[in-house]
Amino acid sequence: MAEQATDIDILLSDAGDFIETRTTLWKYKAIESLADVSGELVSGLGMIVITSFVIIIFSIGFSLLIGEWLGKSYYGFFIMGGFYSILALIIYARRGHWLKIPFSNMLIRKILK
Repeated sequence: MAEQATDIDILLSDAGDFIETRTTLWKYKAIESLADVSGELVSGLGMIVITSFVIIIFSIGFSLLIGEWLGKSYYGFFIMGGFYSILALIIYARRGHWLKIPFSNMLIRKILK
């Protein structure tokens, strides 16, 4: 009987070690996923900032060009403002399909990797 109790104690001890190791592994996987997702977000935000500056510079240039063609420089800015308003409405109407779903899928893929 004493030998069986010892075997059971060893089994319980091994099970406890297994659970502790498994928990540690889950923590490490969660940390890796979080680091991967945050790195992806930071690099994505950096690209958004750079792209925004490029778009702003091109928009000013096109506004001045259109304004020169029409005779008044502010006409070009009004036209570009109207263009971006229409573009914003289109993006707002399709935000779920174009923005939310791809971002959610990327996030899930990174976490479950």
